[in-house]
Amino acid sequence: MSKSSKPGNRPQGNGKGDEPTPEARRKQIFLGLAVGAVMGLVLGFFTQFWLWLPAGLAVGLATGAIMKPPAK
Repeated sequence: MSKSSKPGNRPQGNGKGDEPTPEARRKQIFLGLAVGAVMGLVLGFFTQFWLWLPAGLAVGLATGAIMKPPAK
């Protein structure tokens, strides 16, 4: 077993410094929604299938929610 796979060798964070600010989280969600809307509109335009817009918004929202906001 390598040293990095042992549970005792993981870095312990204080928790507070690792959390993104609410502003950064909100910005990330809106950015994800915007990218999803553009993706849905483009796919909907080329395929003539309007349900790509809500699908794109769902993907953008999910991506914005799980992505870690950039560090300041």
